[in-house]
Amino acid sequence: MTVSNMALSCSSLLGHLSLIRLSALRTNTITNSLYSPRVSTLSVQLIRTGVQVRVVVCDDVHVNFTVFVRLSLCRPYSSSKVRRGVGRYVSSRLQLLNNKYEKFLKGRFPRFYQLYRTFLEGFKLLFSDANEVKRIKLKMHYDRLQYKDLPYRDMEKLRQFRRNVIKAIPLVLISIPPFANYLVFVLMYFFPRQLLVPHFWTPKQQAEFREVYHSLRARYHRPVLKGLEKTSNRVKDSQLQIHLKDLCAKVLRGENPKVSEILMVRGLFSGPPLGMKRMSVEQMRYISPLLFLTPRLPGFLISHRLNSHALELIQLDRALMRLGPHQLSDAELRQACYLRGLNSNGLEVNQCREWLSQWLQVSSSLKDSEVSLLLHSIVFLSANYPGRH
Repeated sequence: MTVSNMALSCSSLLGHLSLIRLSALRTNTITNSLYSPRVSTLSVQLIRTGVQVRVVVCDDVHVNFTVFVRLSLCRPYSSSKVRRGVGRYVSSRLQLLNNKYEKFLKGRFPRFYQLYRTFLEGFKLLFSDANEVKRIKLKMHYDRLQYKDLPYRDMEKLRQFRRNVIKAIPLVLISIPPFANYLVFVLMYFFPRQLLVPHFWTPKQQAEFREVYHSLRARYHRPVLKGLEKTSNRVKDSQLQIHLKDLCAKVLRGENPKVSEILMVRGLFSGPPLGMKRMSVEQMRYISPLLFLTPRLPGFLISHRLNSHALELIQLDRALMRLGPHQLSDAELRQACYLRGLNSNGLEVNQCREWLSQWLQVSSSLKDSEVSLLLHSIVFLSANYPGRH
């Protein structure tokens, strides 16, 4: 048989192929029957470039040819894709069940549903703060930064998170014994202000509790001023003594002093009798509640805590000056004023900015050794604001 005849035979042969059944399972060679009377054997082999077909017409005549087609006999198996698929399925089912549970609570127990949502959002905020604090700590470690070098918002985040953790410690200790968690839930329900951090307060509770805390702080305004008047009798410099008495009298009359009048007595707050480590224990006990610190501690502990919080406060002020007070949002502005002694709940934003500007004028003029005056300025600037000037 000549080559041309063989080619014609192959062409005619392929024209008569009516059906080829291929089946493959983990094999590279497939042999199947062919529905054509002219073909005795057909073998198909998968190769990289396509499918190689061997046709045996008779014992001594066969034809090899390659069909360049792309076959997808099976898809690659990936266990990671399966795991992700299972995870998405489980997550979707849990989300569906959670939505049904929340709908049930909202319809049948609306008050409990509000508490449930508050706690849920509180935990989200708490975990978010924990991650943010972790980021700040890593940044301080790798960049070799000190607390005073941090940006204002990072510094404020660390301060708030530390206070929240300290407040949560008693609750954690109570929950350690077996079955004590039920008692914890009862205590959290009836004493949210004392036991819970602000993340778990409702908006209504936040406004209410801020008023309560400020009223507790404001009780000590008059004792602080009276203590200064009493201490002024021990001042040897007659001019400074007169300025201090006039300053206290002005605030007691319900007037707001000027920044210049406060800075006029700064010399009395760096050493005796009103320096941070030279004040009487009685005066320190009056000042402690202004920073929400307990006065029921030994004198040396009160002195240490006051000095630590005063230095932290002046470092916050310096960081705020670097940032610029105008960069604060309304919520951040109100929080900054509240921390420094002003009840900002009932004030306009412009009033808060004006008051914070006065505070920063005093703070930026003081040295670390004069931070005692900064603590007393909580009373000087906020006792009557926005009253008479």
